[in-house]
Amino acid sequence: MPRPWPTTEPTAAHRAAYADAKVASFWLDDLPPRDPHPPLAGTTDADLVIVGGGFTGLWAALHAKRDAPERDVVVLEADVVGGGASGRNGGFMVASLTHGLWNGLARFEDEMRTLERLAFENFEGIQRDLEAYNIDAEFELTGELGVMLEPHEAEGAEEEAALLRDYGHDVVVLDRDAMRAEVASPTYLGGVWDRNGGGLVHPAKLADGLRAAAVRAGVRIFEHEPATALSADRGAVTISTPGGAVRAARVLLATSAYPSLLSRLSHYVVPVYDYVLMTEPLSAAQKAAIGWNGRQGIGDGGNQFHYYRLTADDRILWGGYDAVYRRGGPVGAQYDDHDPTFAALSQHFFTTFPQLEGLGFTHRWGGAIDTCSRFSVFFGTAHGGRVAYATGYTGLGVAATRFGAQVGLDLLDGHETEATRLKYVRSRPVPFPPEPLRSGVIALTQRELARADRREGARGPWLRTLDRLGLGFDS
Repeated sequence: MPRPWPTTEPTAAHRAAYADAKVASFWLDDLPPRDPHPPLAGTTDADLVIVGGGFTGLWAALHAKRDAPERDVVVLEADVVGGGASGRNGGFMVASLTHGLWNGLARFEDEMRTLERLAFENFEGIQRDLEAYNIDAEFELTGELGVMLEPHEAEGAEEEAALLRDYGHDVVVLDRDAMRAEVASPTYLGGVWDRNGGGLVHPAKLADGLRAAAVRAGVRIFEHEPATALSADRGAVTISTPGGAVRAARVLLATSAYPSLLSRLSHYVVPVYDYVLMTEPLSAAQKAAIGWNGRQGIGDGGNQFHYYRLTADDRILWGGYDAVYRRGGPVGAQYDDHDPTFAALSQHFFTTFPQLEGLGFTHRWGGAIDTCSRFSVFFGTAHGGRVAYATGYTGLGVAATRFGAQVGLDLLDGHETEATRLKYVRSRPVPFPPEPLRSGVIALTQRELARADRREGARGPWLRTLDRLGLGFDS
């Protein structure tokens, strides 16, 4: 049975729904204006310099000062704090550290009990930090809802739920009628609602709240100050910028999908563009037409999947499906607008919610995801342990970045912990091949993933080979 998405081209009405949308992240656009942090002028010394002002860098800065208030911490951000993936994602706060239980079991089966426990501890730690640092990030503890669109997905719902329960999740299985009573869509055949370890957040408000808390703790932040080079001698590691340099005893690299100062990381991370539409606020009648009183974050099944959620003012964020890789992996503002993907997203939105016909989109945007072949953050050190990195979250990192930041700090400080002893922390993903082979392999994989979706999830020889090699592609 084919998936419910039309095989015809999007109509003029589908394109008209987003034609006037602002090409900008709704989350970033929703922040009140503030004065930027000044760029660096000259050379300065620090105990720790963090390259990247996204979630990983901000959590690391805040926790570095929490653990050692006397430590001088500098954050270098090429744009504005939270302006990259941290301000462009869907705002799904999912506890998992391994891009879901199934991906973790496929790669770290012997450690999954520990990883799931650490994931829940980290998730609870986020909630404590939000309260302790007085960060209003519009956090909602809703759980996550996986919806089934094909019979074979619905048939596997009980098995999925049983596995989740075995790892401590509170799960409800919904049949077709119960699912449509929860959220009204003619495409739904069932659902699995994982009610703990999942929630929603305003990601830009989270980033800005972490920034403000870090500043209050004494962290020095320099915006519009890209790091251009890294060099090390016996005395310190130096990060060069257009405005000067920072000499520090330790460096944490938290640049996500942007080019790293360690060239070796280019073998392990590829920037994949993901795109999002945001609707205007729903009227009371429109909200009543779809229900969704539980306000869960939703993802549908399949390799090409959509994710969607309600905002605090009852807009619907609708994103995913396409994962766009461009040869060579460029990242830049010129790639934020991509009409073919927005047209497909609009078409699929109104297929899912035909009762919302006539609703318009106010924002459309794209952003790069730091995809790696194991689909979850990986770690490492360089220059005798004075430089550490945490990268490769692959699109499910809003919560995991706090864990990644702490592991990165522990690696820099030489602290052996339960986490740093894990294979999950000590191992790296399988590298991607170099160009031009990389582009060909990714394109073939995308075609085969789409083909598997058309064949009730059946994976062909190419995907089975990648599974055996531990090499994957996702966003």
